[in-house]
Amino acid sequence: MYNFRNDYSESAHPDVLAAVCATAGAHVTGYGADEYCARCADLIREQCACPRADVQFMVGGTQANFTAVAAFLRPWEAVICARSGHLNGHEGGAVEAAGHKLLLARTGPDGKLTPAHVLPIVEEGGNDHVTLPRLVYVSDATETGGVYTKAELTALSECCRANGLYLFLDGARLAAAFGSGENDLTLPDLARLCDVFYIGGTKNGALMGEALVIVNPQLQPYFFRVKKQRGAVLAKGWLLGVQFDALLRGGLYWELGRNSTAMAQRLQAGLAGLGVPMLSPSPSNQIFPLVPDGLLPALDRLCTYEFWSKPDAHHTAVRLVTSFATTQADVDGFLAQLQKVLQRPELG
Repeated sequence: MYNFRNDYSESAHPDVLAAVCATAGAHVTGYGADEYCARCADLIREQCACPRADVQFMVGGTQANFTAVAAFLRPWEAVICARSGHLNGHEGGAVEAAGHKLLLARTGPDGKLTPAHVLPIVEEGGNDHVTLPRLVYVSDATETGGVYTKAELTALSECCRANGLYLFLDGARLAAAFGSGENDLTLPDLARLCDVFYIGGTKNGALMGEALVIVNPQLQPYFFRVKKQRGAVLAKGWLLGVQFDALLRGGLYWELGRNSTAMAQRLQAGLAGLGVPMLSPSPSNQIFPLVPDGLLPALDRLCTYEFWSKPDAHHTAVRLVTSFATTQADVDGFLAQLQKVLQRPELG
């Protein structure tokens, strides 16, 4: 059976595991105050061309998101995000539990926020009797596989700065986004355009971990204290620094992201060749085939996947995700088996 359920079902890239194992027997300072995290934080600042950034290593994406929101916002302030955003649909009310409202925008199929989505919400927040928008949350890639261009993120950044909003970019799938042919952003661009962003490891070859880069100096003070309050400080914090160093120092991180996206694009093209349409096209490592309901039992036997939506009475949209570990043989083998299934008369 082929695994297309998500991009975090494999443990980690062998080079990452080797780096972790190399620390066996070492006695290391805890809570992230160690030489591994310090060296990797310096590397990230260098690669972002942002020497004054504060780099905080987090265990996971939801933890990074709600800890950041809790640290950066006052009790009466709210988050603007896409209705399809991870904060809204996949975090169990974590941000709301931290005391902050989500102000939702309905975007297009690509899930990308624009100033046209943000400004009406800002205008509604001018009344002292409602929550005040303060932070705009986006992800790259988006939940539906969309990838931001430099022009799009620049426009959003300018809108945020003109309206006193922080811009927070969730980079859980940043490597897949940067591996897309539609991407023209770099880490220095993110550091220039965002107040805070993170480099995701969990979905790109690490055992776990996200590297949160706090660029805006106003947001840096006391972050560790909030992180501690939220249960987000890993006692053996060096394990995060070691993994990110292994991924970033030689460019492995970006190589794995390119593989994730290339395999998804190969899969998407192959499905199109078999006559399987997409709910909407995706340029990154998540694709959304529109499958006839009669094909689902066979698909269940061929691969793991996620149900996505039911756009009509006879079709189901599913999500297929490729990862750092997906091979061309995986994609081609799946397509060959699916082709045999589609040749059955009852599915013709």
